[in-house]
Amino acid sequence: MEQTLVIIKPGAVQRGLIGTVISRFEQKGLRLAGMKMIQLTDAILSEHYSHLADKPFFGRIKKSMMATPVVVCCWEGLDCVQVVRSMTGVTNSRNAAPGTIRGDFGMSMQENIIHTSDSVENAKIELARFFDTDEIYDFQPAAQSFLYASDEK
Repeated sequence: MEQTLVIIKPGAVQRGLIGTVISRFEQKGLRLAGMKMIQLTDAILSEHYSHLADKPFFGRIKKSMMATPVVVCCWEGLDCVQVVRSMTGVTNSRNAAPGTIRGDFGMSMQENIIHTSDSVENAKIELARFFDTDEIYDFQPAAQSFLYASDEK
């Protein structure tokens, strides 16, 4: 099964949306394989957002992401990266479709509730950045046989 990283950002933490965001993914049928609350540092954010280092808003992003602890999650399921990104909506929350997490709960480009991996390859890199291998769990949910057809597993 494919895995992806989700970071519930400080704005969502402050607004009490952690459970709501997690519930959305659980209700879809994704499996939560790992979760923890952490305080992000300048060093980890410089690595995580290195592709934005030359942008004028880079410092603002880092400051925002360090405002409170965040919740990092590893989600698992078939086509998980694409499913999570579809559920999340476009980066600018004002343009995100109603029914998506950003469309329902966000009003900002930067303060957009959630970070998600953008590819299977980046998901692997990002999960390794935030989780040790013993922090991601492999187990069979009791409802698994009701989530997928027998030939989809």
